[in-house]
Amino acid sequence: MKVAIHQPQYLPWLGYFDKLDSADVFILLDTVQFKKHEWQNRNRIRTKDGWQWVTVPIIDRFPERIDQVEINATTDWQRKHCQALRLHYGRAPFWEPLGPALVALLEKPWLRISEINAAIIGLLCTQLGITTQIILASTLQAQEDPTGRLIDLCRAAGGRVYLAGQTGPSYMDVSRFTQAGIGVQVQAYQHPEYPQRYAPFVSHLAVIDLMLNCGPESLAILRSGRRWEPAERQAGASRGDAETRR
Repeated sequence: MKVAIHQPQYLPWLGYFDKLDSADVFILLDTVQFKKHEWQNRNRIRTKDGWQWVTVPIIDRFPERIDQVEINATTDWQRKHCQALRLHYGRAPFWEPLGPALVALLEKPWLRISEINAAIIGLLCTQLGITTQIILASTLQAQEDPTGRLIDLCRAAGGRVYLAGQTGPSYMDVSRFTQAGIGVQVQAYQHPEYPQRYAPFVSHLAVIDLMLNCGPESLAILRSGRRWEPAERQAGASRGDAETRR
C-alpha cells in the first residue's frame, strides 16, 4: 500500500496530481500551519503575456492550521477568478466540460480554504480519471513532530511505502521510517511539455492548463513525467527553487 501526504493546494500543478495518482491513498495534510506566499491559496494560470497569479484571499490569523483558515468573503475574488478562467481558457480546445464545472464550483459560498481546495482536487481527479482514495489528516490521529506525524498517518492508512516530495529527505528522518517498516520513495518529477494556447511553453502552471488544452490526453501526458527514486539518493539534496518545491 503506497501512501502520499501533502497539504491541500489551490489548483495544484501536474506534479501534485502525479504524486496523488501514484498512491493508493492520498492524505490531505490539513492539520499543519498555513504558510503564506506558497501554494495553499494561490497558483498560476497561462495568459497571452506569460502567466498570472490567481489568489484566494484569506483572513490571516497566524499561526492557524490549514483547516482553520477562513476565506476573506469581503473581496470579489470569485468573480475575478471565474473571469480570468473564461478570458484565458474560454476558447481552449477542451473548455467543456471542465471549465463550466470549475466555474460553478468556485462560485459556491466557501468558508475555509481547505474546503475549497479539497473540492477542487476531487473535481480535477474525477475529470482526469484518477481514482486514488483521498483522506483528510484531520480525521486521523498523529504526532506533532514532522517525521512522527507522517509515520502515524501512513500507519493509519495501512501504508507500507511513503511517497515523499522532492525535498522530503531534507526535513524527514528517513531512518525512523525504516525502523517503522515503511519504505520511502522520493518524487523526481520531470515536467512534460504539451500544447498550450500561447507560445512559448510555460511549465509549472495549475494542472487545469494541461486539462483545458489537452482534454482526454491529459492523464497520459501528466504520467509521462513520473520519476521516483529511493530516499537514499535524495538525502541531503538542496531545496531547489520555488518552482520545484511544490
